[in-house]
This record gives sequence, structure tokens and C-alpha cells, in this order.
Amino acid sequence: MISADSRAVYRWMDIGTAKPSLAERQRLPHHLIDVVDPDEPYTLAVYQRQALAAVAEIIGRGRLPLLVGGAGLYVSAVCDGLAMPDVPPDSSFRDLMAERARIYGIEALQGDLAAVDPESALRIDPRNVRRVIRALEVFHATGTPFSFWQTPSERSPVDCVRIGLRLERQALYARIDRRIDAWISEGFVDEVRGLLERGYSPELPSMSGLGYRQIAQFLRGEIELAEAVARLKQATHLYAKRQMTWFGRDQRIHWLDAATAKPEQVLGLLGTSFG
Repeated sequence: MISADSRAVYRWMDIGTAKPSLAERQRLPHHLIDVVDPDEPYTLAVYQRQALAAVAEIIGRGRLPLLVGGAGLYVSAVCDGLAMPDVPPDSSFRDLMAERARIYGIEALQGDLAAVDPESALRIDPRNVRRVIRALEVFHATGTPFSFWQTPSERSPVDCVRIGLRLERQALYARIDRRIDAWISEGFVDEVRGLLERGYSPELPSMSGLGYRQIAQFLRGEIELAEAVARLKQATHLYAKRQMTWFGRDQRIHWLDAATAKPEQVLGLLGTSFG
């Protein structure tokens, strides 16, 4: 199994990324989990290289690679062969853009992006300052719009069968809420506290993931725990909605009902495609 989760690559971030348990990882080899520390830079280009290497290694053992996860760009990087630029983070440029956003508002950065890369400006959520800055950073480093690098290649580097699980929206939101409640019971607050005590700033890209930001606000005394949990649930509902919009446009996906899907259905789809 190859993870396509953009947060599971970070060590010590277990509960809030819903990583497979140690017992599950002992039953089946898992790749691209616990790859870097939370303060280490990790780009989509690096992920693409490592994931394709894992695919080759698994096929070399005579096994079928399973790419599992919900980060749309991570899935596309592997299955569509995006020509991702290997542009490392530029802290000085990011600081400059963050200061510009602080003084003039995120609208200024959106205007900058629209001027050089209108496609990315339309696609990226304007509230996601980190992604807007990343798109500007890539253009700054390469002189080529970020959207160009996210264009699928004419030939995919691997053959992929895309299988998606769908759930009625209210049932999905209820499942999300139960999972978050379970995270709190399992020690998610202590997990975030431990990251902060290790010196990992809430401003790190790794810590901007759902849950870590809200719980860090609670631990800093900015909001109550109940408010942090409520914000996390609402943010996760919105993220799930965006995920379904992203994947819903892909006509290549075979959709199954998550409430009733059985392993035999997945195996049948794989057998039809690769048999």
C-alpha cells in the first residue's frame, strides 16, 4: 500500500492524520508514511519520485500496488504523471509574500497570481494563503505558471484503475464527527501538545493540516476545546465537500457506495482491468 495522504508523510502526526495502526502496518507493507519530520520540507515533486519508486519496487516483487488516500494532487502526480517542478521552499520569498498579505490582504496575492497564472488563481481556494504563495513561489523560481506543471502528461507513467468510495453527505458528515470525537478520546490533544513541546511551530506547513491548527489554538489559550472541536468538524466537512468536487470531475473513477461496498467489488474492478 502506498499512501497518497499529504500529511501522513510526517512523523509524530498519527492520530490527526488517521494513519494505519502499527498492527495494520505489520500485516501489510505501507509506503510513504513517516518519511520526514514536521519541520522538513517535502514537495509534491519529491513525493512523486518516491511514490513511483515504490510502485516499481512493489511490481518487482510480483505484487499489485495500491495507492490509497484523498490528496487529489498526490494521486494525480502518480497516475497522471504531472511534470512537477522540484522547487524547494524559499523561506525569504515566502516571508515576503506573507508580509505582503498581512499588509495588503490575501486579495493582493490573489491579484499577483491572477496576473501570472489565471488558471491557478481560479482553482486555488483564495483563503488558502499557503497554496497561493506556493503557486507564486513556483512561478518566481521557474518563470512558468504553476498550472502548467499540473497538466497531465500525454502518457501516464503507470496504469491506474481509479476506485472511489461515495457516501450520502449527511451520513459522511456524521461519520466525520464521530471520527473526530474518537481522536479526542484517543489523545489527539496530547499529540499536538507533544509536537509543540518538540518545538514545531503551528505556522509550519505540516501543522496547517486539519485539526492541528485548531487544537494548537486551544493549547495557546485562544479558544476553548469545545470550540476547537466544532471548528475542526466544520473545516473537515468543507474539505470533504471540496474533495468530492475535485474527484467528482474525474470520469475515470469507478464509484462504489461506502456504506455497502465489499472487497469483492474492488477485486472485480481490478480483475476486469488487469486480468
